[in-house]
Formats: sequence, structure tokens, C-alpha cells
Amino acid sequence: MKKKRNRISLMILPILLIFFASSCGNRQNIRFGSAEIGGNYYIIAQAIAGFLKEDNENLEIDVKKTAGSAANLRLLSDNYIQLGISQTDVLNDAYYGTGMFSGDNPLKGYSAIAGLYTEACQIVTRKGSGINNVMDLQGKRISVGEDESGTEQNAEQILLAYGLNDKLVEKVNLNYTDAADQLQKGRIDAFFCTAGMQTTVVEELARRTGIRLISIGTDEIRTLRDSYEYYSECTIPAGTYTGQEEDVETVAVKAVLLADDQLSEAVVKKITASLFSHASELQLAIPVDFSVTPEIAVENIPVPFHKGASAYYKEQGVIIPEE
Repeated sequence: MKKKRNRISLMILPILLIFFASSCGNRQNIRFGSAEIGGNYYIIAQAIAGFLKEDNENLEIDVKKTAGSAANLRLLSDNYIQLGISQTDVLNDAYYGTGMFSGDNPLKGYSAIAGLYTEACQIVTRKGSGINNVMDLQGKRISVGEDESGTEQNAEQILLAYGLNDKLVEKVNLNYTDAADQLQKGRIDAFFCTAGMQTTVVEELARRTGIRLISIGTDEIRTLRDSYEYYSECTIPAGTYTGQEEDVETVAVKAVLLADDQLSEAVVKKITASLFSHASELQLAIPVDFSVTPEIAVENIPVPFHKGASAYYKEQGVIIPEE
């Protein structure tokens, strides 16, 4: 009996080896560009990666810390990452070689999967700092976000709407975590943060130190919207952060999930399906409003959609506006 079992085992072994070799051969490693730790992009990328792994056992998702939108677009264009998140304004500039990418060759080689959520341009200072409006930033030391980040572009445009150039404010490039730390220690006077509401690092600072969010004026919001088509008006409701007693008026952009064009149609279709099948779970896992539907996800996206995403939307009866 023992010899018979051994003989059967020897017969099964080659079959198992072929099976496992086939399984390993189909495994696909995907690098997912997010942003710095503590920001919403990183939290969202981790959450999406978890659901993708759960639904697709042959996908291995490696979330990469990056400098944010502009960095993700460069990394996608260079095929270093296969998934990434970007603001629509930075995405538009990179894809068409305008704005902050003027003079550069347009960055291509990627396409859209879905618009995710609205990101508010937030200006954070310490409670009791005496900074009550954007003009009060004159002569102050402020963080405008990491170098080449979407936050930096938004900060520059907002400051210029008030006539605050490099001679009138001292700018430093810090990620959100470092900026919050420097603000708490009094080494900077304010920092810009373009992210969903509520942003974890800002809320933690609000609990530890007390903060004030600065509104953008009505005229300046109009100027920004007239000058840059991807801004929308946005209100950060009172109570969004601990100690925030008033609504804050500002502008916002949209966050977009992107895929390398070299990812297959089948893989991207699965990624798109997972995104929406786990929408309610994602809302619980991330600190932003993720009440997105396929119909909303295709609105106001300035670049073409990946074939895999388009195939998913077609099955759902959703028409992509560009098409």
C-alpha cells in the first residue's frame, strides 16, 4: 500500500509543479505611485491595493511613496510605476505640455481609470497666529508643498491671485507631515495642503495644537476659476476639523486614478471593477468622501481612458464624454 501511495505521489508531483509554475508565471507585480506618508493619496493607494489583492490573487500591488501628482506622472511616463494618482490640473498640464510643464515634452504613456474625489486647497495656520486671511501671509514663512507637487502649483496660483510673489513671502518645500511638525514648533507660519476632507495629518495637528483654516476671497476664487478651468468652488464645512467653528471657502480639483498604457485591457478592467465593487468599503477605510459612481467617475477628466476602464464603463452602460 505504501509503494502504491508513493507511485501516485510521483505521478501527481509533475502536475503540481506545472500548476504552480503556471500560477507564478501569471503573477503580475504592479507598482502603485501614491504620495508622501500621512497624505490621502498614500492612505487611498493602500486601501485600493488591499482590495485589488483580495479580488485578484495573481496581482501583487506594491504601493510606492512619491512626491505626489507631478512625480507620479513622470514615473508613469517612464514606466517605473503602473498605477498612480494625480490632480486633474497637474494631469492636464503634463499630458499637453502646458502650465508647470511648459517647455517640456508632454508626458504620455498612461490613461485614466476613474475620477476619485474632490481635493480642497487648504491653507493651515496655528490658532491665534494672527493670520486671518491670505494677505496676512505677506512677510511670513510658508510651506507650499513638496517640489513639483500639485500642492505647490495650487499654492503658487493662489498666492499670485493676491499678488504675493516670491519677494513678499518666504516659501519652503515640505511634505505634509514635516510641514505640520514645523508649524507646531513655530518654524513656519502656515502651510498649503491640497487633499480631500478630512486630511489625517491636519486633523492630528488640530487635536495637538489647534489650527485655523484660511478662506480664499470671493474675487480671488473667481479669478482662479476664470484662469484655470479645472478649479471648482469648494466649502470646507465647520466641524470638519477639531476646533473649526466656521465654514471655509476655497477652490478644489479632482483626484484621478491612472494606469500605464502597457497594462493589459483585462487587468485594468479588473482593477476598475474592484474599485467600484468595494466603493462602500473604501469609504470606511479612507478619510475623504468617496461617494463616487461610474457616471461621476468619467466626468471632467482631461485625458483619454484606458481601454480596460472603457470596457468596464461600456458594460455598465456609462458613456465616457470624450468618446
